[in-house]
Amino acid sequence: MATIEEALEIERLERDIFRGATSKTQLPRTFGGQVAGQALVAAVRTVEPQFQVHSLHGYFLRPGNPAERTVYLVERIRDGRSFCTRRVTGVQDGAAIFTMSASFHVGDEGPEHQDRMPEIQSPEDLPDASQSLSPERLWLMREWEHWDIRMVPADSVTQRAGVVSPQQVWFRYRHPLPDDPVVHVCTLAYMSDMTLLGSSKVTHPDIATQDASLDHAMWFLRPFRADDWLLYDQSSPSAGFGRALTGGKIFNRHGDMVASVVQEGLIRTRQ
Repeated sequence: MATIEEALEIERLERDIFRGATSKTQLPRTFGGQVAGQALVAAVRTVEPQFQVHSLHGYFLRPGNPAERTVYLVERIRDGRSFCTRRVTGVQDGAAIFTMSASFHVGDEGPEHQDRMPEIQSPEDLPDASQSLSPERLWLMREWEHWDIRMVPADSVTQRAGVVSPQQVWFRYRHPLPDDPVVHVCTLAYMSDMTLLGSSKVTHPDIATQDASLDHAMWFLRPFRADDWLLYDQSSPSAGFGRALTGGKIFNRHGDMVASVVQEGLIRTRQ
């Protein structure tokens, strides 16, 4: 399947109009992480290099056709001395399939703190998805063969009081990436949609549902590399009325919290 460079490829049609590439996929609709990642690449190309993205907020409005290219329209909402804001709309066949706001910051000095990374098995102690005979894992491997994704077994996931649906995943891009921080940020935006909604199914493994991402918010907190191991510490604090709220904290191997994600998804019971 597609490399991250292929999945995030876009071309500039006009000053603030871009068109994303299609990529080979097993999915019946465009992968949400690809749409979000391409939209972020488009936004990044309209700001000066000293501004780094620190947050994005997106809504998946319609299912995208993976065989069709998506056009991204960028609006320059604000250009300030410390912050820039962009709004991006992804369009197919004249209809919006995705909309996103992204904020960029030059970086300032201030106090620091973060939550502690949970104590968990190292990724080397977990099986590579490519070595698993599980149909679900083999499907995952085929779709994202360029990613090393290692699910922490349910009986080894960190248990915390009051957290009803936890899930933990180690992941990294298998191939070396350029040093450009923008590449790693856009790669992480792509990946962040991969397994998060699955945390809502941890306590309901036998219920068949129709699943889809509805919205996606992400904060980039510290520098990181997407081609080195990252821990995605996920949970679903609430589910009801056919929707589930999910969230995840992303840590590097040294325990630095590098990103935070919140997503609501459709988990409608299949009739």
